[in-house]
Amino acid sequence: MPGLHITDHQMRLYMTYRQTLSPEAAAAKAGFSKASAYRIEGDCRPPSQKKTPRGRRRSDPLAQYWEAEIVPILKAAPGIRVIGVLDELRRRHHDLNPNIRRTLERRINAWRALNGPEQDVIFRQQHEPGRLGLSDFTDVSALGITIAGEPLDHRLYHFRLAFSGFEHAHVVLGGESFVALAEGLQNALWALGGVPREHRSDSLSAAFRNLTADAREDLTQRYAGLMGHYGMAPTRNNAGIAHENGSIESAHGHL
Repeated sequence: MPGLHITDHQMRLYMTYRQTLSPEAAAAKAGFSKASAYRIEGDCRPPSQKKTPRGRRRSDPLAQYWEAEIVPILKAAPGIRVIGVLDELRRRHHDLNPNIRRTLERRINAWRALNGPEQDVIFRQQHEPGRLGLSDFTDVSALGITIAGEPLDHRLYHFRLAFSGFEHAHVVLGGESFVALAEGLQNALWALGGVPREHRSDSLSAAFRNLTADAREDLTQRYAGLMGHYGMAPTRNNAGIAHENGSIESAHGHL
């Protein structure tokens, strides 16, 4: 029914038409009823200025327990689940309504966000098309692949573009090495038909393990030469920070 919900825009139209028209005519042009026009004549404030904040419709069921009992429980047992808190409250207060669980859960989550243990902060990465390609090795021994009944000792070199999700896999017979990385990456780029601006790998600890200082330096130079040949800027994620390589780590399972 017209007039039940008058917007500020309709109110402005009405006040403009009202300068030259009767209340009934101005209301008709603004799109609401004459009854609403008569109400506006007595109170010309826009609808947005008439709204009052909705108060609590029922009393707080946790008011008498929160500071005295619930907060001490949360401090004494930081990992306790909401249902555990509720069970303890009901054990102490047999007349407590069990339907307060949702309210209790919201209140505890809000309290923990402000007063609970510190949480890891992760800034989600925004990937640009063509910027980042990632390399990693993944162990597939759990699949139990055999040839002529004999287990195949291998792993997969895995390449992925962060933005588009383009993927390429290469079978590596043996362990991780610079040669395996270089061969797998070259095959991936040829299949892709182009190169990203940056190439990210992990710390390549397996490739560097048990090498002398001179050998490690030689391997570093060879890796830099490979990146320079394809015109990619090399980057590495920090050791032990798995989410920095998440664009390919999380894709191993799907692969």
